[in-house]
Amino acid sequence: MSDANTFIDGWTQYEKTLKAANALNKTSVFDALATTGITRVNVTFDGEGDSGQIEEIAFLRDGIAQPIPEIQIQLHSVAYGNQETAISQCPLGEAVKDLCYDYLSQEHGGWENNDGAYGEFIFNIAERTVELEFSGRYTDVHTTIHSL
Repeated sequence: MSDANTFIDGWTQYEKTLKAANALNKTSVFDALATTGITRVNVTFDGEGDSGQIEEIAFLRDGIAQPIPEIQIQLHSVAYGNQETAISQCPLGEAVKDLCYDYLSQEHGGWENNDGAYGEFIFNIAERTVELEFSGRYTDVHTTIHSL
């Protein structure tokens, strides 16, 4: 098998394992949030030039900002080249942030590169849904050649 095929097979396995870990982590996050009275979580992100970050995480109860609940939850993490997930305990706020980074990797790998992207995740606790609004930036160039 060629190096390219080995890489593609490894990447395909990584994506599959990441998606499965994200599903488990989503359940853990929503199970924890359901016990807190939090009704919505908003997470904003921004990136460009090969770096990106979560800008803000807001925990809301009926539209009113709340402190981050101090709950530890189980989180699954994935490393490229490893078909198994690692399991650790982490604070709920960190788990929300990690889940958002992993969703960005799952849906828009490289979101932080070049002109980058920005957007927001909205966690609806009652519906147990996560909505990702993603805005990718790009530079457009229009070139014409004329022989006169």
